[in-house]
Amino acid sequence: MKPDTFSCFVQGVSLLNILLAEDDIRLGELIAYMLKKKGGYQVEWVTQGDDALAYALQAHFDILILDWMLPGEDGVRVASRLRQQGYNGAILMLTARDALQDRIEGLDSGADDYLVKPFEIEELLARLRALARRNFAPIQEQIVQIHSITVNLTNRTVHDGEKEIHLTPREYQLLELLIRNKGQVLSREVIFERIWGLNSDVSMKTIDATIKLLRKKLNGETEMIQSIRGVGYKLDD
Repeated sequence: MKPDTFSCFVQGVSLLNILLAEDDIRLGELIAYMLKKKGGYQVEWVTQGDDALAYALQAHFDILILDWMLPGEDGVRVASRLRQQGYNGAILMLTARDALQDRIEGLDSGADDYLVKPFEIEELLARLRALARRNFAPIQEQIVQIHSITVNLTNRTVHDGEKEIHLTPREYQLLELLIRNKGQVLSREVIFERIWGLNSDVSMKTIDATIKLLRKKLNGETEMIQSIRGVGYKLDD
């Protein structure tokens, strides 16, 4: 993903890591494409409410763009459950419902903003910039130490001692997924779905290639990321 979401800035706001939950395939593709092209943002796209809930809890996203009418858990329920579990990221609700009571229900469920369909992409981008200017960051940094590697999950940096390790967005997402599920074996299918998404056209071999590159950047910490033959990978300290 370019530009590099770890170091670039747009109009004074650091580039965002966004989770998009939209079940309309054509609209979802359009929003994801425009956010990447016009905003330069990193975007993960899911189509199910259950997936939106799982992704938001397992990885760091600056903003969740959440459609109200999702299959499985609807957007209002997802927002409510996230807030109950302490989720502190920004939530922007998308919906065709424009009645006052609907807007109140959406905001009371835990959404920070509300955008009625149809909308212009420029308005969506402006609302994202406004949300990004607010402080949704946790007060205390989340820092994980594994072997000689230090991972700051709050500012998404990785160090080996004093030396910073520069990871691509996919490499970092993969490392964070393993960290948040430390000690658990993650199948290659689960990793593929969480990092690349079911609609991705890359092959499953991409997982192995990314793991290989990640291990190399982590100074050959092969014991840190263990291969479970025939299943997948796990992180163990």
